[in-house]
Amino acid sequence: MLELAILGLLDERPMHGYELRKRLSEMLGTVRTVSFGSLYPTLRRLRQQGDIVEDATAATATRPPATARRGRKTYRITDGGKETLAALLDEPGAASFNDDGFGVHLAFFDRTPGPARVRLLEGRRRVLEERREGQRDAATRTGPTELRYARQLTLLGLETSERELRWINELIQTENPSQGETQ
Repeated sequence: MLELAILGLLDERPMHGYELRKRLSEMLGTVRTVSFGSLYPTLRRLRQQGDIVEDATAATATRPPATARRGRKTYRITDGGKETLAALLDEPGAASFNDDGFGVHLAFFDRTPGPARVRLLEGRRRVLEERREGQRDAATRTGPTELRYARQLTLLGLETSERELRWINELIQTENPSQGETQ
């Protein structure tokens, strides 16, 4: 998912590592933070694969802070990286349906082909349906007076899952009006 997010952001414009980390944090919100320890190895791997390059013209245009010893490396997506991005958007894997993966894909839904959007939405719906059933089971196991706040937390999770399921079903209906809601 990190590769998809990086390629998607660099497809918008060249950026240096600090800026990428900031944009990734904005994209993923408080759910997940991206450390420099995972960002830079991924950038290195993408560069080795030929999906991104260091952009010398952008690097010289980026002025480092007064305390920095050297300029920041600015990265730019290549034509090969654009092809990789298109393939990642078109063929979502199982990790694309979990919370982090779906959020990253959702950020680039405008660039995702329609059939892939529907596959993503349907996969996410299956994950949420399973989660909802687990939450329902947990809510019935905990008596109304036992662990009152734990029960409230479970009910909040159930309510959140049901709300997201309604939203997902609405998006599926918008993407494919003949599909309709199944849940």
